[in-house]
Amino acid sequence: MDTSPELANALDRDIALLKAKAEDYDARHHIVETFGWPQGVRIAVNFTADFDAMLLRRVLNEPPMQLAKGEFGGRVGIWRLIELFDSHSVKATIFTPGRICELYPQAVKAASRSGHEIADHMWEHQVPKDPELERDHLRKACIAIEKLTGRRPVGTRSWHTRRLLIEEGYIYNSHDTPDHRPHYLSEPDRSLPLLNLPFHYAIDDAMFFSFAWLNTENDAQRMMDPDHVEEIWWRAFLQQYQRGGYLNICMHPFVSGRALRIAMLDRLIARMKALPGVWFPTCEEVARHVLAASPAH
Repeated sequence: MDTSPELANALDRDIALLKAKAEDYDARHHIVETFGWPQGVRIAVNFTADFDAMLLRRVLNEPPMQLAKGEFGGRVGIWRLIELFDSHSVKATIFTPGRICELYPQAVKAASRSGHEIADHMWEHQVPKDPELERDHLRKACIAIEKLTGRRPVGTRSWHTRRLLIEEGYIYNSHDTPDHRPHYLSEPDRSLPLLNLPFHYAIDDAMFFSFAWLNTENDAQRMMDPDHVEEIWWRAFLQQYQRGGYLNICMHPFVSGRALRIAMLDRLIARMKALPGVWFPTCEEVARHVLAASPAH
């Protein structure tokens, strides 16, 4: 075993770097320990849908059949999800790229009319590295959503820089996953705080049902039994229900919009509704509640 001073010094340096990283992380992430849901509420469940359709397929330069899968989300899947949510009086948040407003305007309008939140999901499902172009993309997406819904989006699921989101009036992001509870992200000095409503890939339909094109190098080729996924998500819900917590379920219309998965979601929501104190708000409603009950400081 090497016990030389050089090795000891190297280990000390590594530990010091890890400690500095941990301290920086702690300074930027602020968990909301107690946010006190409205009276009678035990858990808030956000059903969210990333309305990507074929945009991400194009960004990834996927083959034609994958593009057709995305088209299904815009022409069929989104309508099935709207019908499902409406049948249960669940208010969902539809994270919508600006380009989707051009491609499927009637679906976006229908979701908005039903009381679902239409939030930002970038202009073309990517964020430019150039700051001015990034700002242009964010503003174009905002204008496209407001034109169809009559409301400026206040939330996003994106990689947009936090400073820009704050400058443009956004009150939350739903992207980072450092904790299962709502939390604030900020600079180390606690400036520029922005609320994050986390989801996790264990509660993301694409992790279970996103079947990629055969004979490609893409490893994302899976087709799990919806009944099995229902039990995974149900247990995730129960764990947070028992703690009085929060759950953010991420779906995609081209994935969860398939008939068997709609049936699974129908069963899952019914099971949740059978318990007392389950709240199905939009992400905006959760964000405004947390911001009022536990503001950043």
